Amino acid sequence: MQQVLIIEDDLEQATLLSTYLSATGLNVSCVAYGEQGIATVKNQTIDIVILDIGLPDIDGFEVCRRLRQFSAVPILMLTARGDDMDRIIGLEIGADDYLAKPFNPRELLARMHAILRRSQGGNATTANHVFGQLEINEQSRTVCLRGKDVNLTGYQFDILLVFANQAGRVLSREQLMNALQGQDLEAFDRSIDVHISRIRAAIEDNPKSPKRILTIRGSGYVFAKVQD
Repeated sequence: MQQVLIIEDDLEQATLLSTYLSATGLNVSCVAYGEQGIATVKNQTIDIVILDIGLPDIDGFEVCRRLRQFSAVPILMLTARGDDMDRIIGLEIGADDYLAKPFNPRELLARMHAILRRSQGGNATTANHVFGQLEINEQSRTVCLRGKDVNLTGYQFDILLVFANQAGRVLSREQLMNALQGQDLEAFDRSIDVHISRIRAAIEDNPKSPKRILTIRGSGYVFAKVQD
């Protein structure tokens, strides 16, 4: 049974979510404070975190930052504001997805399942992609650059894997979205650009002058077959 942790100080909201998700067969626990949530992830096996931004002790952004210091647990952030900047900040610091309140619980569940499929490998094979000193392993869902591990979120890994499987081909945002099954995003949703920016920061020697993931103006992106 998959373990879900809800970090939400609104008791009514947390109870409604917990009841709904539990009815679908998930094992749900709730905490109201960010520090409690961090401690829970440290001490228990958690498969996904539902994280509210507005918490009484530390905000959800700080919780996300601190979780990413020691854990790759999938994180779905919630906010009442629905501000694009909140979403960008959340994605930049390591959240896997973002949902603005109010939301339909069915949409939350669908996004959770999509994140969990990605984080657990989905239909991953044993394929190993090697581009010079960059190595992408589908089975272990790991990335190494010059022998050192590269830290990516589950969603960012899947984006990189799409690029690796279609290296040398120009991909539009819409094609990337279609390849990332289960992700309900509009083709012009700029969050894909945020993720790509974070991937560049992790695998490029100079992210401002990338050699691996290139922007093709008016068309999209292309993953170059760099052999460094």
